[in-house]
Amino acid sequence: MDVYEELIRLRRLGQKCALATIVEVNGSIPSYESAKMLVREDGSIVGTIGGGCVEAEVWNAAREVMESERPRQLQFSLGQDAAYDNGLICGGQLRVFVEPVISQPRAFIFGAGHISRSLSQVASLAGFATVVVDNREAFANRQRFPAAEAIFVEEYESVFPKLDVRDTSYLVIVTRGHRDDMRVLRWAVSTPARYIAMIGSKRKVIGVVRELHKEGIPSSAFDRVFAPMGLDLGAITPEEISIAVVAEMIAVRRNPAGAWKQNSKSVLHQASVRALLQ
Repeated sequence: MDVYEELIRLRRLGQKCALATIVEVNGSIPSYESAKMLVREDGSIVGTIGGGCVEAEVWNAAREVMESERPRQLQFSLGQDAAYDNGLICGGQLRVFVEPVISQPRAFIFGAGHISRSLSQVASLAGFATVVVDNREAFANRQRFPAAEAIFVEEYESVFPKLDVRDTSYLVIVTRGHRDDMRVLRWAVSTPARYIAMIGSKRKVIGVVRELHKEGIPSSAFDRVFAPMGLDLGAITPEEISIAVVAEMIAVRRNPAGAWKQNSKSVLHQASVRALLQ
């Protein structure tokens, strides 16, 4: 199986993988410069960089790279006692570059109003594929959302099973009212989405979360929810709000460990969710 063909196939499926390449060689090694190995999410591999203990260590690094989404370089010196599965004893040095291969992040926008229209444009410019969902054909259409990858004009509950939400997905809830926001948020917190955001005032956010908590949804389910949505830029217009939201999405995308979240102005991160639900 060709490494590049498999890489493209996995990316189209929205699956992560990591590509390891020997980028520098000095002396004798059981492979060659530019040799490649692709590691899938399930740990299976395509290609080889020589086998043995080096390949095993690179495999471990590839798993970490997929998790962190940050590349790594590894350097190896093969002493005379370095034994490989293929029986070769080598004394060279090699450097391996391991890079994450992540599918294009996808933003699912629930609601097709003025903010959603700007949000789809800004998110597309920032490298996100956008999917728009609304039950009003007069709002959710190709004329209003020319940059959207897909548009669904159906009731939200009927669309949910059709959406392939992964840990690289971003869910933005900007429907026309509290009732619809609650319908979407109820489903959203059950998904593996990396980012979930909801529009609204602090009072509205707390009210919606409390209602869902009464239904039995645990407080921990709201840990990934950013509400009110967007970085605190003082945004007022739909365009400004869209920029603030996409900026927050970029922060989450580029910092998957989430350390930056401690500085978020979101009401759900200013205080413990459990305290809000008391």
